[in-house]
Amino acid sequence: MDDAAKALFNKAFASFLIEERGNILNGTAERNLAARLGFIMERFKGEFGLSEYFADPEYNRMQDGRIKVAFDPDNLVEVRIQCDLLLHGRGERGLRENIIAIEMKKSTAPLQEKLDDKIRLRALTTPPGPNTWPADGKTFPEYVCGYELGVYIELDIKRALYVVEEYRGGKLVATHPGAF
Repeated sequence: MDDAAKALFNKAFASFLIEERGNILNGTAERNLAARLGFIMERFKGEFGLSEYFADPEYNRMQDGRIKVAFDPDNLVEVRIQCDLLLHGRGERGLRENIIAIEMKKSTAPLQEKLDDKIRLRALTTPPGPNTWPADGKTFPEYVCGYELGVYIELDIKRALYVVEEYRGGKLVATHPGAF
């Protein structure tokens, strides 16, 4: 797997922290912040060979109009998808549709909301299997999965700190704290 997804996220997130610092510190809603990060990703995606993908905030539909659903293999339950931000194809990219799934929370958000976001990222980054992704190239999958990178961002506005958690292959693989 190339690391274009991670390189794009790192560049966009660094710019986001600089360009949107005032917006973040004002306590602006995470929907707005995620959309602002999406605009920045759109600006840089061509540098990483991802120009044909879309940065969509709050996207929740499959290509055939159904609500996006992932499967959490750890808890054996379906998870409804409406991520804060997705970098993905909209049904025209073939086998490489799902690039980055991002969830963003303020540190003051309820614990259950944070846990739900992390479960969603684990499910979305789970590799495709025979029950999740048909191989015929025509049938839409029942579950969304196989995102190359899942990112959970938690913003501590009072202390101007952040934590970024990186998910790959259905697992938390790295945690990156920092200040803005």
